Amino acid sequence: MKVEWKKLGDVCQVLRGKRLTKSQLSETEGYPVLHGGSTPMGYYGEYNRKANTTVVVNTGNAGSVFFYDKEFWSSDACFSLYPNEKILDKFLYLYVYGCELILKGKIRAGAMPTIDAAAVESLQIPIPSLSEQQRIVGILDTFSSSIDNLKAQIALRRKQYEHYRDQLLDLEGKEGVEMKALGDICKLERGVRVIKKELQEEGAIPVFQNSLTPLGYYEKSNYPANTAFVICAGAAGEVGFSKIAFWAADDCTCIICSSIISSRYAYYLLLCKQHLLKSQVRKASVPRLSKNVIEKLSIPVPSLLEQSRIVSILDTFEASIRNLEAQLAERQKQYEYYRNQLLTFE
Repeated sequence: MKVEWKKLGDVCQVLRGKRLTKSQLSETEGYPVLHGGSTPMGYYGEYNRKANTTVVVNTGNAGSVFFYDKEFWSSDACFSLYPNEKILDKFLYLYVYGCELILKGKIRAGAMPTIDAAAVESLQIPIPSLSEQQRIVGILDTFSSSIDNLKAQIALRRKQYEHYRDQLLDLEGKEGVEMKALGDICKLERGVRVIKKELQEEGAIPVFQNSLTPLGYYEKSNYPANTAFVICAGAAGEVGFSKIAFWAADDCTCIICSSIISSRYAYYLLLCKQHLLKSQVRKASVPRLSKNVIEKLSIPVPSLLEQSRIVSILDTFEASIRNLEAQLAERQKQYEYYRNQLLTFE
């Protein structure tokens, strides 16, 4: 579609906010005060920007763009964009958000990365008819609403899952349930370091080192499928479970279960205790969790039949969450595709 192009400064006011001191802010009352992002740094009794405003961060996370749908106070770390009557607020946001990389390319490097008002004002922006702008906004808002709905469903399902997990695993004092130290019924094994240059970016056998995100992929495994593990350095205290064979590096401690406890049940127990594990992490340049902390965890051990029942319920919740997450990823992909198509002009 052919449209007229204008410099943003010719069709918008680019207004820098005004700094407030911390002593002027409230923790809860008043209008949100934005300083370098969409998360309020506090609240103030007045606002200096209307609702539905496009904001460009000018200091710190400079060049970032967001849309704020409530009245707010803008600090001097933000530019607020006020379009003229030829541009809809939401269309302006959608287009400028798509130009984040261009804006970030105009940052002045220094102790504090900064972008000047002139750099924002020089941005070229298309001006289709108001009816066309409204059509584009309507289509993309439908996608956004669907994405927000899926995010809300995922949050609710996670809350339900955590509630039932904690309830199902609260077995201390129940008939037929023994409390055992994890180290008495499971063997804890530290993995073996591999050199990063030996790894591939893609492959069938993931390598877990100091995160639940694979460090890379290796030619062989050192632990079988369906093994629980705990990260003990870096993201120390994070609990994982691999349904496929994998390589555990030396910051990954694997849980080798005896005949009286299933690996999947042990995984869910460790997830329940994750807050406790993280509280025992030694803070240093590299956070670390001692294997002894994991071994000393007191855990309930019901019959294998009861373990299987609990695992089945929790697996159903996890599968439901994964399904919703897959839907969300697909919807976000669709949104990005249509945004790029709809906001491409000649």
